[in-house]
Amino acid sequence: MHSHSIDLESSSERDTRAIGAALAGLLEPGDVVGLTGDLGAGKTRLVQGAVAALGADDPVVSPTFMLVREYDGDLAVNHVDAYRLSGPAELEDLGYDTVFDPEVVVFVEWADRVSRALPDGWVELRLEDAGDERRLVTVEPHGGRWPAAMPQLKHALADFAAQPGA
Repeated sequence: MHSHSIDLESSSERDTRAIGAALAGLLEPGDVVGLTGDLGAGKTRLVQGAVAALGADDPVVSPTFMLVREYDGDLAVNHVDAYRLSGPAELEDLGYDTVFDPEVVVFVEWADRVSRALPDGWVELRLEDAGDERRLVTVEPHGGRWPAAMPQLKHALADFAAQPGA
């Protein structure tokens, strides 16, 4: 599975936002981006970069207590936080067809908690704290158009490619 993944390194919050912005350039309506990683790993920072790059003016904040926040830009975005959900069924209870509208891009923080409820074909960004503000970001396709899009993603994210042994 790892041969199909892309390993990135972020050395600052700005880098993490820039990774989100670079990813945004490849997103299409209906795409689902799942973000995984510990508290404070940078999931919301990455979404901030992507949403800003997609032309939304509203500040992006973690939707922990709202569960879903909507942003209107060049592409509409639904930002879901599954941290407080007990599992996939609760995600479906939010109004599955509304959350996963084929006309919007959906970012799901804590996607690992609800992965069984995600639509077929999503891309995962796994963020790990590497100390000293550094984050390791692994991009992994989960079906749909993503396996074929990995070369484009690799090119778009080349500035953040992790150096072997880093």
